[in-house]
Amino acid sequence: MNLVRDRIFHIYNQGNNRQPIFFQERNYRFFLKKMNAHVLPYADFLAWCLMPNHFHWMVYIRETELSSPSGEEQLTNKKFIIKNEGIQEVEKKVRISNSTTLNQSIGTLLASYTRAVNLQEGFTGSLFRKKTNAICLNDNSLTLKSWVESMGITILKRDIPENQYTKICFDYIHQNPVKAGLVSNPEDWEFSSYRDLTGIRNGTLINRNLIRIWG
Repeated sequence: MNLVRDRIFHIYNQGNNRQPIFFQERNYRFFLKKMNAHVLPYADFLAWCLMPNHFHWMVYIRETELSSPSGEEQLTNKKFIIKNEGIQEVEKKVRISNSTTLNQSIGTLLASYTRAVNLQEGFTGSLFRKKTNAICLNDNSLTLKSWVESMGITILKRDIPENQYTKICFDYIHQNPVKAGLVSNPEDWEFSSYRDLTGIRNGTLINRNLIRIWG
C-alpha cells in the first residue's frame, strides 16, 4: 500500500476466497482491539465497518513510520503451535527493527488475528487476501480513476466529480451492512462506527474532531 501522511485513505480487505473472517461475536471485538493497538499510533479512524467476510476503514494518516520506544532492536519469543495434545507455547526469537511502518503494523494485525482464528476454528493458511487495498480519497494524484467491483466488494465510481469527496466513501462504509441485507438500518449493525457517530454508543476509536473538520 502506498500510504502517505496527511491524506485520507479507504483501506479494505476480505477473506481469502471470500470466506468469513469473523465467526463469533468475540472475533469482532478482538479485531477492534487489534485496530486500536496497530493502527491508532499511526492514523485516526474517521469511519470503520466490520462485515462477516471483509472490513472497511476510512483513516487519516498521521505517520507512516514510527520508531520503537527504546530506539533499539527488541526480541520476542511468543509463538503458539497445535499438537495432538493441544495448543502449546514454544520459544521462537524474532528480531524486530527499531522502526515499524504502518504497512508492517497492518500486516502484523492481520497475521496475528489470522493465527488466533486458525487456532479457534482449526484452520491453516491465509485467512485474508494477500493484498490489502488502500485508495486515497483527498489527493487526485494518488487516486484511481474509477471505483470498480474489487474482490467482490463494490467500490464507488470516481469518474464523476461530485463523487470525489470523502463523504461519499464515509456514507458508503456505514451503509454497507444495509446494502448486504444484514440489517434494515445502519444503526442496527453493531460492528461499525455509525452508532458512535450518532451518539447511540460512546466509542473511542473514531476521531470526532477530525470528522467535524472534514464535514
